[in-house]
Amino acid sequence: MKKVLILGAGMVVKPIVQYLLKQGYAVTVATRTKSKAEKMIAGHPNGTALKWTVDDEETLDQLVKGHDLSVSLLPYAYHVMVAKKCIKHKKNMVTTSYVKPEMKALDEEAKNAGILILNEIGLDPGIDHMSAMRIIDNVHNKNGEIKEFYSFCGALVAPEVEKNPFGYKFSWAPKGVVMAGNNDGNYLRHGKVHYVPTEDLFKNPIKLTFPKVGELEVYPNRDSLPYTELYGIPETETIFRGTFRYDKWCEILDALKAIKLLSYDKYDFEGMTFADFMAKMIGAGNSNDIKKKVAEKLNIKIDSSPIIAMEWLGLFSKEPMNRKEDSAFEIVSDLMIEKMMIGEDERDMVVMQHTFLAKYPDGKQEVIKSRMLDFGTLKTDTSIARTVALPAACAVEMLLEGKIKTTGVHIPVIPEIYNPILDHLETMDIKMIEEYGLPISENIS
Repeated sequence: MKKVLILGAGMVVKPIVQYLLKQGYAVTVATRTKSKAEKMIAGHPNGTALKWTVDDEETLDQLVKGHDLSVSLLPYAYHVMVAKKCIKHKKNMVTTSYVKPEMKALDEEAKNAGILILNEIGLDPGIDHMSAMRIIDNVHNKNGEIKEFYSFCGALVAPEVEKNPFGYKFSWAPKGVVMAGNNDGNYLRHGKVHYVPTEDLFKNPIKLTFPKVGELEVYPNRDSLPYTELYGIPETETIFRGTFRYDKWCEILDALKAIKLLSYDKYDFEGMTFADFMAKMIGAGNSNDIKKKVAEKLNIKIDSSPIIAMEWLGLFSKEPMNRKEDSAFEIVSDLMIEKMMIGEDERDMVVMQHTFLAKYPDGKQEVIKSRMLDFGTLKTDTSIARTVALPAACAVEMLLEGKIKTTGVHIPVIPEIYNPILDHLETMDIKMIEEYGLPISENIS
């Protein structure tokens, strides 16, 4: 029986554990909180839960050695540590995280060890890469060119879920969601590179209507430019990767950032109320009438969406924060997590859309769209968990069965990886609906 090591037991891990156990593999889940792993394994005879922390490299070394493949679902900072153990013991590895330079630097060592370190095999990154490449390769196989490419994805609550002032609830790694608001952006549009500094990330979102969902807005997702090379489309004049949100998220996050409420800088907040904290962040002398002062600082109306959202979080209250040295990011994100987690009886959803403008040798042009709309059932069975974990599960199964021969450090843009995984995901109702031959008016405006 092949043995799989899964490191971590976060909010998206359950589906990969249950899938691999169902397929007849032995699965060890090693994590800081053993009870989480036990709950995922649910008494399955081939499952093992193990208490383990990332500072115990000696145990990690033995675990990697004793399993046929390792899946790192730890925070990205620890993937390289795991990868080095996998190279040492010549064991394949899978992660759902973005490839960092430190990981890419292990490419030659992984090839020499004869192993594959497959990264970005989740949702975004993951399904986005694979579904985009299927269309790009289709166009190229007809001697066509990709002239424009937009790729948008978002993990949201379903339309029927009651919205808070942010229009958002957390269904996965909450700190990561808020932390992403501190990224900058970079994209190519109509032949011109647009760099978006972090302070402008939420300004001027793209607005569009998504079928069966309604109006959504999009802000830039990190640096889109490397994907011209990764996707093999040097001919494109537009490449824009973005994140979907409901209306008001961008406006509110922009205001939070304008007064440094997502800053990692640390200050002494001992003895302060939330109102005192806000006064300190805007440079006010005291916290009297703080709501009005914040609105004036931001030059917005006192009944505007950002002020309503801040008040709803409790940022204007006289309640003690009970903090000492800390950052605004930790204070505000903790409040958001306290009030914005998805409810037990609420559905989440994943929305993804690729929009291409393709041009062919005969001068014909077409817009191609590829969309996915996937719903969870409850907090305990989320769409985000399925769509992140199951592509990784498919990759694990293919590697254990010897169906992937590539070695080195890769993402899933290779046909031998993306075609069978996309096909298998369709059997689990995770499917992109593709539309070819659309008029130019269907392009992103």
